[in-house]
Amino acid sequence: MITTSHLEGRVNVTVLGEFTLADYKEFEEVFNYKVKFEGPVSLFFDLREMSGFTVDMALEEIRFAREHAHDFTRIAILTDDQWITWSAWLSQLFVDADVQVFSDAEDADSWISGIATPVV
Repeated sequence: MITTSHLEGRVNVTVLGEFTLADYKEFEEVFNYKVKFEGPVSLFFDLREMSGFTVDMALEEIRFAREHAHDFTRIAILTDDQWITWSAWLSQLFVDADVQVFSDAEDADSWISGIATPVV
């Protein structure tokens, strides 16, 4: 299950439990609407409560990222999971965006809002 919300130039997604293809399609609808009317947007993915994902969702994510490679500005991923962190860095191959992984929600929110830069 996911929840989505959006501000100007930004989409927030929180994943609860298993991330399925149906969930990803829901995200795509919100994202496509924002891009159509606002241009490239930033994404904030809170994956701290994600328990896993389906294979068809993972394949759709790759397809979607390649199709929309220039429609992202910043992507903040909130997680403590090392596998998700690794896959986030891998996703940079498919998109023209700055991708950062955070373990603190406030740091992620500040960075994606352009308020602060991450400490490397």
